[in-house]
Amino acid sequence: MDGMDTQLLEKIGLTRGEARVYLALLKLGASSTGPVAKASGISRSKVYAVMDKLAEKGLASHVDRRGVTYYHAVEPSKIKDYLQEREEELKGLEAEFEEFLPKLLSYAQEKPAGHEINIYQGFKGHRIAHEQSYHKLKRGDEYYVLGVPHVPLWEHVRYWRTDHERREAAGIGCRMLFNRDAPRKLLMNRNSYRLCEARYMPIDVAMPCYFTMFADTTLITLPAKEPITIEVVSKGTTESFMAYFRGFWELSKPFR
Repeated sequence: MDGMDTQLLEKIGLTRGEARVYLALLKLGASSTGPVAKASGISRSKVYAVMDKLAEKGLASHVDRRGVTYYHAVEPSKIKDYLQEREEELKGLEAEFEEFLPKLLSYAQEKPAGHEINIYQGFKGHRIAHEQSYHKLKRGDEYYVLGVPHVPLWEHVRYWRTDHERREAAGIGCRMLFNRDAPRKLLMNRNSYRLCEARYMPIDVAMPCYFTMFADTTLITLPAKEPITIEVVSKGTTESFMAYFRGFWELSKPFR
């Protein structure tokens, strides 16, 4: 059974077992559980439950013939109907979530003051940590980045270019101090975005990590293909790092 086929069906909302059974039914036609179990690699004891789930989703049906139940898959074009139903469900869920969101935010605001530390692994984790800046900053605010390295990975480059376009649209500013080994074209790119100013560090030191500060949050990132980001939520700590940044910024020169 083609793994790519099952992966696509999983992406639209089927479990792996449901995807394998659905494909087996398509190839076999109307069939009892035995052949389906053999073709799908799903045990006969579990096939019944999987069939029921597919029927609930409108992707399979059955008929009894002389005491034997035969199942068959609905035509593949019906999957579009299933996708449309899911889309409508998600729209309804989104509306419900919008009503529930203020309550969730109130829970977060009720937390006692203090330090909160979270660790994110990989570039996806770093993006999740950075996403907090859009929740905590408003138009006219800005964030600061100290000791920015050059990580020549296309996935990272592509993300940050898109993110700066998003930042521009949100009206959020940023100031960035790059390590001196960063190429000039990288600083030229960052300075090409509205509300962003990038400069070189005033001293020739390559930091093993870099710092991003906004609102009450400091992100400490160890750069690599799969970076590690430590998120420190503490107003006092962040204000200290911001003061540290401003000291270097005053010593730096505008990029030419």
